Amino acid sequence: MDDFIAARAQMAMSLGFHIIFSCIGMVMPFLMAFAHWKYLKTKNEVYKGLTKAWSKGVAILFATGAVSGTMLSFELGLLWPQFMKHAGPIFGMPFSLEGTAFFIEAIAIGFFLYGWDKFNKWFHWFCGFLVGLSGLASGILVVAANAWMNSPAGFDYINGQYVNIDPIKAMFNEAWFPQALHMTVAAFCATGFAVAGVHAFLIMRKRNVEFHTKAFRIAAGFALIGAFGAPLSGDIAAKSVAERQPIKLAAMEAHFKTEKGASFVIGGIPDEKKGEIKYALKIPKLLSFLVSNDFNAEVKGLNDFSRDEWPPVAVVHYSFQIMIFFGVIMICIGSLYVYSLFFKKEWLSKNWLLKTFLIATPFGYIALEAGWTVTEVGRQPWIIYGIMRTVDAVTPMPGIQYSFYFFTAIFVSLSLILIFLLKRQIQMVPKLYDPTDIQFNAKNTKS
Repeated sequence: MDDFIAARAQMAMSLGFHIIFSCIGMVMPFLMAFAHWKYLKTKNEVYKGLTKAWSKGVAILFATGAVSGTMLSFELGLLWPQFMKHAGPIFGMPFSLEGTAFFIEAIAIGFFLYGWDKFNKWFHWFCGFLVGLSGLASGILVVAANAWMNSPAGFDYINGQYVNIDPIKAMFNEAWFPQALHMTVAAFCATGFAVAGVHAFLIMRKRNVEFHTKAFRIAAGFALIGAFGAPLSGDIAAKSVAERQPIKLAAMEAHFKTEKGASFVIGGIPDEKKGEIKYALKIPKLLSFLVSNDFNAEVKGLNDFSRDEWPPVAVVHYSFQIMIFFGVIMICIGSLYVYSLFFKKEWLSKNWLLKTFLIATPFGYIALEAGWTVTEVGRQPWIIYGIMRTVDAVTPMPGIQYSFYFFTAIFVSLSLILIFLLKRQIQMVPKLYDPTDIQFNAKNTKS
C-alpha cells in the first residue's frame, strides 16, 4: 500500500470509529441526566435504576472515547508532521480547551458514579448534567479545529510563512458554528435512534417492559430533537459550504456546469470524464434556492475549477446522497412517532412501531459517517483548504501500512470490547437496575 494512501486510510478509519464513540459519549449523559431528573421529580424507582444503568454505559463509553481520542491526537503528529508544524500554533487553542473540558468531564463522572446518597440530590444531578455539558464542549471544540481546516483564519500566509497569528480568530472561524451545530444535532439524532432501537428490541422480547419502555420514550424524544433539527442545521451548513467551498458543493451535487436556476440532484451516477450525471432525478431551480434563497441564483460548477483541485466527485456525491436518504427516513419515523403520541396512542405499544425503531438503530450513524465523509473527502486535495495540500503534509516515514493494520486491529478490538461490556450491562438489568423485577428484589433481599 502506498504510504500516502495508508496514512489517509488510517486517519479515516480512526475518525470513523472515534466519531461513533464520541457522539454517544456526548449525548448519553443528557439521557442519563433526564432520567435522573424524572426520578427526583416523581420518586419512581424505575427511573433511578435507569439512571444507574445508563451511567455505567456512559462510564464505559467515556473510557473508550478517551483511548480512541488519545490515539487520534498521536496520529496527527505522527502521520501529518508538516501540517502540525504550521497549523499547531494557530489552532492549538481549541485542543487545549478540549483537554480542560475532558478533565472536567472525568471529575464530574466520578462524582456522579460514586455520589449516590453522599451529595445533595440536586448537586449530584448537576454533576451528571455537567458530564453532558463538558462532553458536548469537547466535541464542539474538536469540530472547531476541523472547521479551521475547511475555513482557515487567524493568520496571514506570506511567502510560505504563517504570520500574524490570532488563535481566537482561528478558533471562531466562519465554518465553526455551522459545522458544530450540524454535528451536535446529528449526534443527538444518531444516539437517540440507536438507544431507542436497542430498548425497542428489548420491549419486544417482553423482558422488563416498564423499564425499557421508559428508556425507549426518553431516547425517542432526544431522537426527535435531532431528526427535526437536522434539516435546519443542514441548511445552515450547506449555505456556509456554498459560500466558502463552492467546489465541495459542486461535488456534493455532481454539478458540473455553472448555471442559473440550478437543479437539485437526487441520486444519479456522476461521470467525471464526460462532466455529467446520469439517471438522476432533478428538481428544477431548487439547488439555487437552497444555497442563496433565490431560485434564479447562479451556482458554480466543477468545470469552473482546475481538475487538480477536484475532490473525488463520486465519493462525495454518493456520501451526500446517503446522508440525505437516511436523514429523510429518520424524519419520517419521527413524524410517525409524533402522530402516535398525539392522535394514536395505541400505536405506541404496537410491535410494528417498535420494529420501525429497531430497523432504524444504525441509520443515524450511517448518516453521520456519510456526512463526515462529505466534509473530509470534499476538502481534498487540501488539508488546509487553499493553503496546504494533503500530499505535502504527510510523513516521509516509510511503512505506514503496518501502522494502519496495527491501529485497525486496536479499534476493532475496542469495538468488540465495548459491545461485550454494553451487552453485559443490558443482561444485568433484571438483577441490578429494575426494581420491579423478581431477580432484583431477590438479590437485594439476600444482601
